[in-house]
Amino acid sequence: MIIELKAGQDDNGRRLDRILRKALPDHSLSLIHRLLRQGKVLVNGNKARQEQRIESGEIIRIQSTVNMKPKAVNKNQPSCDALPPILFQGAGIIVFNKPAGMTTHGHHSLSNLVGNHLSPTLPHSLSFKPGPLHRLDKPTSGIIAFSTTLNGAQLFSRLLRERRLAKTYLAIVEGRMSGSQTWEDQLVRDTTAKKTYAAVGGDSQNALAQVTPVSSNEKYTLIEVEIITGRTHQIRAQAAAHGHPLAGDKKYGGHGAQGFFLHAWKIELDRDDAEIPDDFPRLIIAPLPELFQSQINDFFD
Repeated sequence: MIIELKAGQDDNGRRLDRILRKALPDHSLSLIHRLLRQGKVLVNGNKARQEQRIESGEIIRIQSTVNMKPKAVNKNQPSCDALPPILFQGAGIIVFNKPAGMTTHGHHSLSNLVGNHLSPTLPHSLSFKPGPLHRLDKPTSGIIAFSTTLNGAQLFSRLLRERRLAKTYLAIVEGRMSGSQTWEDQLVRDTTAKKTYAAVGGDSQNALAQVTPVSSNEKYTLIEVEIITGRTHQIRAQAAAHGHPLAGDKKYGGHGAQGFFLHAWKIELDRDDAEIPDDFPRLIIAPLPELFQSQINDFFD
């Protein structure tokens, strides 16, 4: 069979083999490379090379024996009406206030809902699909950003990598905490137990966070946490390691049966430069969930 593909704007400048890996999910990487070596991939009628850079509008023709499988329709998939509140859309990103309990990936996830919501409006692309630009665990509420363009994804990821986007969380921890603290630990991830520990050696990664108490009593403290690094379960693991596990976080030594409260509260661009578009947000704040606010009122009134 002959497969014909047309490159879109977000494919411009990308390597051909990387575009084909995204555009042909039913083809293994080894098969894609074999088709390229055998001259069965043409760009604008000419034999193509795997490292060739593709331009928007170019036609890619592939001679393949693999039948493209149509995407399965999941009738039980929730509708786009279930999307959480949108906090910002522009500059190639869309930012949501995710509720606690919603997964980011997998079946019935926010990723599926976002894909369904954006697909009618996104420009055609073979290799770019909207996706989450950072992690947010299922029990955690608050800000999560998705890309809507390749440029937006690259800019947001670069700002995170250069630590120019400050991410601040709100959490309720056990015990009284007084005075700001800097938490710096080496964290190790146990993939079997799906738990992160403060430990030295092995595959440990440095974790750094700035912690500021907002309100406290003898039993609990409401804290702001600015994470400088982004490790899996970083706040939960570091809070436990420093003697203040999240209230209700039984996995990390907390007490109570209602679960824990951790909210990705705000992201803030710490400085400007000429490369950042004018419509890129300088500050985004996610309002607290009603249950979290109610818990704060109960604990700290």
